[in-house]
Amino acid sequence: MEAIRLILLFVHLVGFALLLGGAIAQFLTGKFRINPAVLWGSIIQLVSGIGLAAPLRGGGDAEPDPIKLGVKLVIAVLIFIMVFIPRKREAVAKGHFIGIIAMTLANAAVAVFWR
Repeated sequence: MEAIRLILLFVHLVGFALLLGGAIAQFLTGKFRINPAVLWGSIIQLVSGIGLAAPLRGGGDAEPDPIKLGVKLVIAVLIFIMVFIPRKREAVAKGHFIGIIAMTLANAAVAVFWR
């Protein structure tokens, strides 16, 4: 079971790298567009995050706070919506892109700092 958890964690981190890296790369070019890295990163983050949280319902000391998981899920779903809906547009607003980046960083901050 631990091997599966570690694989899911690795995939989750790859999704984070795709999402944040793709968004920052687009932001720095000045072309505010949803690229495939951002789209796939958001999908990978959401699916692997659910996979990481799902088997943790057995109780015990290692189980994360359900409120923390709920907050992370809400943020991940909002990021996915912000990425998925305008994915075919030629351009999105600069503020929209800043929102995607800020929410991605906020989700990582919740994961790291919420104990």
